[in-house]
Amino acid sequence: MKSLVKFALLLAAPASVVAASLSSAASAAIPAPPQQLAPVPVSILVDIGSGQVLVQRRPDVPFLPASVTKVMTAFVAFEEIDAGRLSLDRRMSVRPETTREWFAKGTSMYLTEKDHPTVRELLHGVMTASSNDGAVVLAEGYAGSVPAWTAMMNAAAHRIGMTGSHYNTPNGWMDDGHTYITASDMVRLADAMITRHPQLFHEFSGVKHYMWGNIPLRSHDPTVGVIPGADGIKTGYTREAGYNFLGTAERGGRRLVMMLAASPLPKVRDDAAKALLEWGFSAWEARHLFDQGQPVAQAKVQGGDAREVPLVADREVHATLPKGGHEKVSLAVHYKGPLVAPIRKGDQVGELEIKVEGLAPGHIPLYAGKDVGVAGPLDRMMNGLISFFS
Repeated sequence: MKSLVKFALLLAAPASVVAASLSSAASAAIPAPPQQLAPVPVSILVDIGSGQVLVQRRPDVPFLPASVTKVMTAFVAFEEIDAGRLSLDRRMSVRPETTREWFAKGTSMYLTEKDHPTVRELLHGVMTASSNDGAVVLAEGYAGSVPAWTAMMNAAAHRIGMTGSHYNTPNGWMDDGHTYITASDMVRLADAMITRHPQLFHEFSGVKHYMWGNIPLRSHDPTVGVIPGADGIKTGYTREAGYNFLGTAERGGRRLVMMLAASPLPKVRDDAAKALLEWGFSAWEARHLFDQGQPVAQAKVQGGDAREVPLVADREVHATLPKGGHEKVSLAVHYKGPLVAPIRKGDQVGELEIKVEGLAPGHIPLYAGKDVGVAGPLDRMMNGLISFFS
């Protein structure tokens, strides 16, 4: 994106703090990650209120997701539900062929052609217990076939900027490596799920137990109920993939998202997940920048009934700093401009770059804060006069 607005910000603080923040010698040391993370081959932890990566290892190397695949199946369903195209109460039929292929295959809801589960029940089966048959029944019931559903999965991945991942199955069953993801992409997916579909996320993520008929379904999430604020999202395991976990927690207005992959043992994954979340909250702190929906900047508009449009974030925005640190924070707004009317409120039109001294920058998407229509004759005349005299 071409950068049209740049500004530096040193947040209001006592004079002594400001002086310290301008001196790199006074900056806090970057916290060392917990030792429990060392045996995990792939890892990332991101504060999604700042977009800053707090620690990462091989974040863009593709790996086998196993049942973490089902997060995208749930996300596609959430997109369709919130768009009004799919109801949580809709009942799905189970094809005889699906029963023969998937009954009791791995984690299962033990679905047969006699069952007509609702979308709500299938999503609980998929997200809580990692039901393989539930994911396939949902895919076939809505899209008509698994290939049609996985095409929707890949389209959704493209929409939200997942550039290193590909889906060939709705449930993550082994498929000779045709389904693969990256840790960075899974952070994007978790971010999109949480911010675009908060109600559905909270209904289906972080549930420890669910009853399907007389069948108890149980989550293997290592953090929910153990780490304060933890609320999901999904574990996964196959022999080929190892032990994976896409996890998140919210505490004190901060939400962290992590991806751990290819762990050799469940204890290695689980210990790392718990330690990493605690480290993310205890070793780092937030410096508030903008409230959700608060204008961050004004973007120039061409050919519109307004000359500018406010740019807003869909979340509370902060900078993430080492605990006790007073590093300088600088911000830059990037967009391709001028923006061309018409513009719809909620269109993503730019991003906010957050730079904390000594750390890689974070990026937060920015959206149009109001509609801007195409300029009429009077608008064009007024804009011309304003431009002439300005």
